[in-house]
Order: sequence, then structure tokens, then C-alpha cells
Amino acid sequence: MPTRSLPANPDLDQLKSLAKTLQRLARNGEAGAVELLSEFHPRFVGLAAGAPELGAVRRADVQLALARSYGFSSWPKLRAHVETINRLTRNPHRQPVGETVTDGPELVNEFLRLACLTYGADDPSRIERARVLLAEHPELATATIHTMAAVGEVSAARALLDADPRQARVEGGPHRWEPLLYLAYSRLDSTAPGHSTLEVARLLLDAGADPDAGFLWEGECVFTALTGAFGEGEGGRHVSPPHQHETELARLLLDAGADPNDSQALYNRTWSRDDRHLELLLDYGLGQGTRPVWPARLGLDHPTPQQLVEEQLRWAAEAGRTSRVRLLIPRVDDLDGLGTNHPLTEGHTALELAVLHGNTETAELLARAGARPVTLTPVEELRAACLRGDRAAVKAIAARHPGVVAQLRDGHPDLAGAAAGLGRLEALRLLAGLGFDLNPTGCRTPLHEAAWLGDLDLVRGLIELGADPNLIDPEHHSTPLGWARYARHTELAAYLASLTDEAGAEP
Repeated sequence: MPTRSLPANPDLDQLKSLAKTLQRLARNGEAGAVELLSEFHPRFVGLAAGAPELGAVRRADVQLALARSYGFSSWPKLRAHVETINRLTRNPHRQPVGETVTDGPELVNEFLRLACLTYGADDPSRIERARVLLAEHPELATATIHTMAAVGEVSAARALLDADPRQARVEGGPHRWEPLLYLAYSRLDSTAPGHSTLEVARLLLDAGADPDAGFLWEGECVFTALTGAFGEGEGGRHVSPPHQHETELARLLLDAGADPNDSQALYNRTWSRDDRHLELLLDYGLGQGTRPVWPARLGLDHPTPQQLVEEQLRWAAEAGRTSRVRLLIPRVDDLDGLGTNHPLTEGHTALELAVLHGNTETAELLARAGARPVTLTPVEELRAACLRGDRAAVKAIAARHPGVVAQLRDGHPDLAGAAAGLGRLEALRLLAGLGFDLNPTGCRTPLHEAAWLGDLDLVRGLIELGADPNLIDPEHHSTPLGWARYARHTELAAYLASLTDEAGAEP
């Protein structure tokens, strides 16, 4: 069994250097190198330090063991995989912007860098700067097939593709993307006469563009044109908004053959309350088939389509997205399936997650559909009762099981943060009464969570309970005010600004 995963952006020269080092260490009897050979090379099974065979270890022996430790049957297969990863990897978020450029190819590159989502450096101000550049240099709209795609310049794209259809798949621009990717990730949203990204998408697909065009972000995550059409992500809709023709563009790509089993698109919309993307993907076959397109291209194992919908069901059950659960139940073969078994869900089924997070309506839906009944420990019973804000149940459980409250506090010190993330003020009042810390150090606080949600009533309730608006989270080094400003919750930010000691830098 493989014991490790390849690093992001794997480097073949570094792997070769590692093999050389491990060969030397193995010949010297170093324990780690000997263990690698013993576990992953069939000729050295059970080999111990000091064995005479170690003196004759070849570089090819170490390379084979190293490849097998990463899950590949041979060094050539590992090498081919790394070469594929490197060929398809793009890191648009690492592209520099802001340099002084006035014309030529660099102006084109600056424009495209600013105009498109990068998933790492996104900010609405970048898009505004791209629009200013286009207004100052209207010739950018027709400079290349990539700018035509990003702008939606119909007549110029039609003329170019009529003359040379191969332009539909030419990689170029600062990200070395195909035109369809610049179109799908562009957020210029131009509505000027003659501009339509949707029409240019039709022209590109008719000319032979790949509806499954995509790239590897940081060598790991597959971002496709479909991913770009749906947008969003961990930063939310305000940072990475959907395409201006979100549903129409996605439908156009799917009609052209794009794979609906798009794991990154699904992940990016996990936190959205809007189910239109999921309805569309399910209509086009999400959850069906055996292997998605991109993992097949990469030669990688990947969750099956059914595992993808199982995972969507589990996240929806945890978040209490009742409409999404209702949508997914008929499409999931095994309601108790664990999907990709993400570590944050701790091996729980959808029904278990719904119950543990106090999502009564969602839990009832799953139970009626035939999900396996849930058996809870006293601590889990108390956790569920707290999150659904059930005071009577909390009191009864605590009376039946002395010491269970302390066990819950010790085992789930972040439960108040979970309650805030679910938007449950009554649960937070209950937890505060049980002694849970609303101002934990070393993590983001419940007030950060509430500020991110933009829930003014929840924020006010937390302040009344004693939440400190001046605490700084360790990851983004920002107060709840900074989180509210980053999420563009203007009224909430104004309220927090009246309570804080400083400006509240954004995350």
C-alpha cells in the first residue's frame, strides 16, 4: 500500500535526487532507507540493516521502491505521471500584477491576469482594474483569441475562427490556457454592443474547443471550464462570483459533452444555498458512470460519480440544507455511503451528521428515505440537543448522565463555533450557559463565524453573551470586523466598527 502522496507540483529532478540519496543511505544501512526497500521492493522483503545485499543496492532498486511507496507500479509510470502533472499544471494565482505596462503583449497579459478568477489572488478590485484597462485600450478586445474570449468579442472571434478553427484550442496568454478557459473564468461581464461571452463560447465549441478544457491548480485540483462557469469557492460569491451567464454557459458546455461529475465545481458550491448548479448537473448525469473524465486523463484514482453525490449528501446533511438533501436522496444509491470519507466528517453517515448537528428536518427526510438508524452515545445526544437548541433535552440528558457536560466541553471545545456556523443563536446561549468559551484562543471565534455569515442578529446576540470583537484569528490575522468587510457585509461591518479598537484588516 502507498504510504505517501506526491507533493503539489512534483519535481522529477527532486525525485531523482531523493532516489540517489536513498541509495547511499541504504548501502550504509540507514534504517529509513532499508525500511523503504523492505516494504516496497519484492526482492528485499524482510531485509534488515546490516544485510550483505545492501551493498549491491542499485539506483533502479530504490527508484522502484520509491515509486511503489507513492502508489505506482514502476519508476517509468511515476515519471510519466509527474511529466503529465507538470504539463497540465497552471498557477494563475501566482502571476504578478500591477507592473507598469502600456502596450504590446505585456498589456494583453496584464489585462487577462486581472480579468479572470485565479482562486488564490481574487478580489473584486482586480476586475475593476481590468475594466479600466479595456476602456483605456479598447484594442485589447480584439488583440488575441484569448482576449476575445474573455471580453466576449463576437465578430472578431467569428472572423478569426472562420479563418482558422485551430485557434479554438490554442493555449496562450499569461496562464497558458485555452480560449474557453479565459472565457469561463473571466468576470468582466461586458454587456456592450457586440459583446457576448455566451455567443463566443458557442463559436469556440463549434470550432472544436474541448468542453472539458481545464488545468491542474497547484498540480492537484482540476479546474475545468465548467468549474469556472459556476464560480464561488471558499472565499464565497463576493470574491469568486459565478459567470455572468452561469447556467446558460454551463448548459452549453454540458450539451457539448462536458463531464457533469466535476468534483471541483461541486466543492466550490458546497457552501452556497443556491441549488441550481446541482439540479443542472444531476440532469446531465452527475452520479452516473464509473470514472470522471479528468482522472482518466491523469491516470489517477478518483472518487466514483456515486461517491461524489454521496459526499454532497453528507455535506448538505451536516449544514442542514434540507432542499439539497431532498434533491440528492433519489440520486444516491447508498444513503449510508461515506462518499470520499473526508476527515472532517469523521466517518459519519449523512443521517448521523444531520442528527449530530441538530438538523431535525433533514434527519427526518433521510430516515424516511431508509437511512440506517442512528445510535448515539450520551455525549453525542447532548451535542445534538445543544445544536438544535433543545433546552429540555439538554437538562434531561445532563440529569441522566452526570459528568456528560464536562465530557462534551473537553471533547468538543469548538462546538460554539459550529453553532455559530449554523447560525443558531439559541444553541449558542445554551452552550454559553454550559460553560463553553465564546472567546477561544488559537482559532477563529464564533464571532468570526457569525461575521462571515453576515448575520447581524447572531453577531449582536454573541456580543450580548460576552463575545470579544477585538480577537484576531491565527490564520488570517483579522478581527471579526475584517471578516465582515472581506465578505462585503456593509451593515454588519459598520456595527462591529463601532465596537472595535482598530480598523479590522481584512483576511
